[in-house]
Amino acid sequence: MDHKDLEVWKESIELVKLIYTITEEFPKSELYSLTSQLRRSAISVPSNIAEGCARNSNKELIQFLYISLASLAELETQIVIAKELSYLNNLDNINIENKITSIKKMLLGLIKYIKGKNIK
Repeated sequence: MDHKDLEVWKESIELVKLIYTITEEFPKSELYSLTSQLRRSAISVPSNIAEGCARNSNKELIQFLYISLASLAELETQIVIAKELSYLNNLDNINIENKITSIKKMLLGLIKYIKGKNIK
């Protein structure tokens, strides 16, 4: 399975671009803290999908897809913090939340699909 063919990987790349664009507007004092954390969490999602696809087994792939889910949860928490600190406007917040929800559903669907293949 080539990660570049997966819609979930493509969408997570779009999420990274969105996070980078939005964090450009964050206070410079956040550059090495919240901005950096948000970017690293976002980057972790497609990176772990890619790494899982490069592994030898579906078991390892599923493990890395779960790591991507964990990175999404981390990112969600950081988005809440950014919103609470008034670094995000409502539209950006909604766009990010929608993208995270969509990617989460895709990842869970892919995990379910791969687990189903293992049974047969």
